[in-house]
Amino acid sequence: MSVHLHWFLPTGGDGRTLVDRHAYTDGGIRRDRITPVSGVRAPDIEYLAQIAKAAEQLGFEAVLTPTGTWCEDAWLTTAALTQVTERLKFLVAFRPGVISPVLAAQMAATYQRISRGRLLLNVVTGGDSTEQKRFGDPLDHDRRYARTDEFLQVVRGVWGGVPFDFHGEHYQVEGGLTALPPDPLPEIFFGGSSAAAGPVAARNVDVYLTWGEPPEQVKQKVDWIRGLAEREGRTVRFGVRVHTISRDSSKEAWATAGRLLDDLDPETVAAAQQALGKSESVGQQRMLALHGGSRDKLEISPNLWAGVGLVRGGAGTALVGSHAEVADRIEEYHALGIEHFVLSGYPHLEEAYWFGEGVRPELAARGLLPAVASPLEGVPAVNGRPASAPGGAPLLVAGGR
Repeated sequence: MSVHLHWFLPTGGDGRTLVDRHAYTDGGIRRDRITPVSGVRAPDIEYLAQIAKAAEQLGFEAVLTPTGTWCEDAWLTTAALTQVTERLKFLVAFRPGVISPVLAAQMAATYQRISRGRLLLNVVTGGDSTEQKRFGDPLDHDRRYARTDEFLQVVRGVWGGVPFDFHGEHYQVEGGLTALPPDPLPEIFFGGSSAAAGPVAARNVDVYLTWGEPPEQVKQKVDWIRGLAEREGRTVRFGVRVHTISRDSSKEAWATAGRLLDDLDPETVAAAQQALGKSESVGQQRMLALHGGSRDKLEISPNLWAGVGLVRGGAGTALVGSHAEVADRIEEYHALGIEHFVLSGYPHLEEAYWFGEGVRPELAARGLLPAVASPLEGVPAVNGRPASAPGGAPLLVAGGR
């Protein structure tokens, strides 16, 4: 089992801080009201293209694109980015409750043809009723998962190439189909830590994603979902969603984590914790429990830092350390059955280079993924120097290094 490495596309904005200090006073809704904020980058298509191209060059297989009020639409944004990349896949997050499953199946089929087969799907059932209601979804937590179960049954049925009927509590479909099924069928990624989520994953998904919890907790989740899937006669693969801070030395990496932490004032942390504490997501509550809102003992497991979760929802931990140490932790998760690693860091452009140039060669040397030839391989020497040497062909260098 090899490792699959994925990066993240920050369609809600990026920057050198963990705090959601949007570049726009109104959260990005109106682009003509720009308020300069130090260290914050707007999610315009030019910047997102830089990240996508860097991820492709560095050997990442795909980029996850989030969904939500404060993000650009994932389908439209990534469809545009398929035109400036060649191999990179796009893990498109979407909420099944706000779109018809037959339309979603049709969109996926069209996307596969436009992108030449580069779509992956990340199903987000939703753990925040306020956000769900904003999109016209009134269902409570457990009923949302029951609906997701039906949604995925319909999508897979419609992809079968013949008219498909479905009669459930949430969807009634007669003769559903796509003119041409997607080729290949997109892999479906899904996450959920509640009792309502487990059976949905076991019955429907290809890859079950969990956030970066300590290895013993991740193992419990893997065993749980694997057992449920076996009872359904299925096999599910596993992935981890986690941030990274990787540097040439452990000291440098922890200094970077410390700088991010120093940027967080107590009032900001308290406000974020209060807001996150209202989430219905069991996974979010597990993230909060890792640090309890305290700055003390944020290294909750070797090289696993919970500082991100002090102010950010979703993935709240980061792998912090030297390139070899981060590779050690990935190898440890891999031994538990984790195949996919969906990674990110602040800022996403620079951190992609730190990881891609530092950790990826470590993993390749350990036989966990194939080595990637340098993009300069075969470039002729200049003035007697190899292309990679000073004075040769220009290299792409990430800012902030």
